[in-house]
Amino acid sequence: MKISKKDALSWFEFFAQLPEDEDLMPGQMEIALSAFAQIERAVNAHHTKLMAQIPHLKTLQGRTYYVGDDSKFPGGCKSCLLGTGLSAVRKTNKCDARCKFCYDYGALNDQPPVGEGMWEIGGTKFYEEDLPLLLSIHQKPTGISYVYLEPFMEIEKYYGTVKIFHEAGIHQHLYTNGIHANRENLKFLAEAGLDEIRFNLGASHCADQVIENMAIAREYFPMVGIETPMTPEFYEEFFRKKEKILAVGLDFINCAELHLNENNIDNFAGENLYFCRQGYISPIFSRNLTLQFMKIADEEAWPLLVHDCSNRTKFARDLNLRAKEGGWFGQSSWGCEFAKIPFAYFLPVLRDESFLFLEEEPMPAGFGMGDIVL
Repeated sequence: MKISKKDALSWFEFFAQLPEDEDLMPGQMEIALSAFAQIERAVNAHHTKLMAQIPHLKTLQGRTYYVGDDSKFPGGCKSCLLGTGLSAVRKTNKCDARCKFCYDYGALNDQPPVGEGMWEIGGTKFYEEDLPLLLSIHQKPTGISYVYLEPFMEIEKYYGTVKIFHEAGIHQHLYTNGIHANRENLKFLAEAGLDEIRFNLGASHCADQVIENMAIAREYFPMVGIETPMTPEFYEEFFRKKEKILAVGLDFINCAELHLNENNIDNFAGENLYFCRQGYISPIFSRNLTLQFMKIADEEAWPLLVHDCSNRTKFARDLNLRAKEGGWFGQSSWGCEFAKIPFAYFLPVLRDESFLFLEEEPMPAGFGMGDIVL
């Protein structure tokens, strides 16, 4: 069924008005999924056109796309896409920024603590002194990442753990907004053995102090980069300070395709959204801007690597992780982050006259708005 945009809008206006506890019937869900597929086909076709305009677009074994120096492809991303996945190490439940793209937007004060002196790895709580036991029993991962929420809120607690994993030969990278970074704590973190540090530059709106902190990090770490969800604000702020940022001597920029959940979706109400493989829900602008960003980087031959960390890349990540874990054929953790599909948020894209479906067909018998579709 290749539903028309007009019919899709009529049905979605109906779906959006249904009570929260009322599920769609199978026939209605078929209509909904047809509409989502139509939107996604149009989005993917536009991505294909944008990618064709990037002169030297490269791929990492078909799992993701990038431009720039191959030697600067971040080790953490290689672990994620080619190795034994990306093992998250969680410690800090606080943050010193309030970003509208944050998955915990509006709920930052409600994040549960990991526990005094404890680390969460693989859903299990460990003390630092437990880590040698963990490493002696489990097959060590190719890489780990320090996440949740802002490590520099208590970065002094990280040095010992970083040193243990470094001595075990595990690649480690850490995400930070860079606001509380300084020469002293960056130096200690590097000496402990952190391989790679990633600054979410969009969290500080490309603040001069954070750019200066990235320059300090450049003195100490083997790999320094930016990883930020791609939004119009970050795109504009980056190019206003492009020369200053590139002068830092970064290795890479990961342009993450923004995906939404129940916490942050209201910050993007009114934007055109799409439903990627019935999993992540994302603003259409996000990857469009990434591909435009990569085109400029390629044409201007920036001395770094720019990575398209898209929904497709994250889909490949999940497939790779499950395969390395011995999962059954096709298994992954890819899925929707909403308990119920938020149909109302897709009305803007269906009402946008400039957004066109690639091909439309009349509704099959029994699926029209005047029919009782079960």
